[in-house]
Amino acid sequence: METMWIVLLFTGGALTQTCRFHDVLEHLNLTRDSELFYMTRPVNDHREPTLVTMEMCLYAILDVVEKDQKFIPYVWTVMKWQNDFIWWNKDDFCGIDQVSIPTEVLWKPDITIEEMVEKDKAPPSPHLFIRSNGEVEVQNDQVLVSTCRMRVHKFPFDTQSCSLSFKSVIQTVEDVRLVASENSREATQQSIEVMRIQYEWLFISIDITNTTTDENQDKVIYTVYMKRRPMLYIVNFLVPVLFFLGLDLASFLVSHGGGEKLTFKVTVMLAITVLQLILNEILPASSDQIPLIATYCIGIFGLMLVSLLETIVVMYLIKKDVHPEAETEEKNEEESAGCVTEDSREHGVLSSFFHRGRNHNGRIYDSSAGEVPAGLMEETLFHQHATQLSDPGSKPLDEGTTLEKILEQLKRVERSLLHLSDNHEDPGKWTQFAKKLNKVFFVVYVVVVCVFLTYIYIEWQKDD
Repeated sequence: METMWIVLLFTGGALTQTCRFHDVLEHLNLTRDSELFYMTRPVNDHREPTLVTMEMCLYAILDVVEKDQKFIPYVWTVMKWQNDFIWWNKDDFCGIDQVSIPTEVLWKPDITIEEMVEKDKAPPSPHLFIRSNGEVEVQNDQVLVSTCRMRVHKFPFDTQSCSLSFKSVIQTVEDVRLVASENSREATQQSIEVMRIQYEWLFISIDITNTTTDENQDKVIYTVYMKRRPMLYIVNFLVPVLFFLGLDLASFLVSHGGGEKLTFKVTVMLAITVLQLILNEILPASSDQIPLIATYCIGIFGLMLVSLLETIVVMYLIKKDVHPEAETEEKNEEESAGCVTEDSREHGVLSSFFHRGRNHNGRIYDSSAGEVPAGLMEETLFHQHATQLSDPGSKPLDEGTTLEKILEQLKRVERSLLHLSDNHEDPGKWTQFAKKLNKVFFVVYVVVVCVFLTYIYIEWQKDD
């Protein structure tokens, strides 16, 4: 009956065995109360190097800071190596093939990343795996802040390549051999499958290179290739600058009268300047070449500046016809004569009529021939009598004296007209010249703009 209290479980005729992970650790002497911690490099012969294989997978592109030239990826890394002091027969422990233990218990290779400039922001994995055949595996998720030489010549149509170089801190190839466990195609495919965030970038591929440094250390270089998504910059920057250039071209349809055209052009140039200040906050100052987008902005700004200068010249030439020199000389003569007299009033009336070139009936007269319109004389006499009535203190003038003064004024006007005809053979020649200059400049301006934009487009389309 006592044997009935003994519970025997049989499955298929075999005795069922109960096992624990702790039994494996006790077998390996890796329990907490053990004094053996395997802290040295786990090889039976110190002359044999430890082969460390590693694998990296790009999970996310968190940020690319062009101004500071930083690359911030989120990566998964897996490292494996052989520990000669760890092994067990998994059949003796119910088929247990691997066990996880704290990372500080066993020796680990001192692998670091050369481009890393800040401490890893993700917490390290607290455990590692050991397998029955002696293989040790460490998995880590890392948020890396690394340096990356940004090539922004073709910004925002640029392709960047940022490298992550894994190597030992002090171990040489005589102690640790570091190799990649996968090729470039496999790493690229795996990263595409697990990629979650790419920020403004489009992941292209990963290139893996195994090399040995001058310090006789193995190095595995993962080069990440990515292309910028340019749509945001096209909509918010390139197209507005092109619109401003279109406004500058449209300003040639605005009349040169007044200062509206000049003010409009200056306003458009100020808008381009604001966009250039925004661009300066994006691009790094240590670029090897001038970015094409900077050439694009500076070129358009220069074209608009030349257009502004041409507008100033055209307006100056037109003003030379609007304000002839004769008016200035006549004004100086009147000011030199002192106060306004009766003669100056008459001269003012006659000058106004002669400058208009027509009498009140619309008939054109010729002062050089000595022709004096009868209507003009009557109107002048009427002006004289009106002046006397408005000024009771004035002395009346007889008609003979009035006619003498009119003839004297006619002679003065004749001399003025002869002087104008000598100095200005064609009163509108400056205006005509300004209009021809404006037409020629517009044609040349459009041609230069088309050539410049074509050059920028071809340069942006070239392969790196």
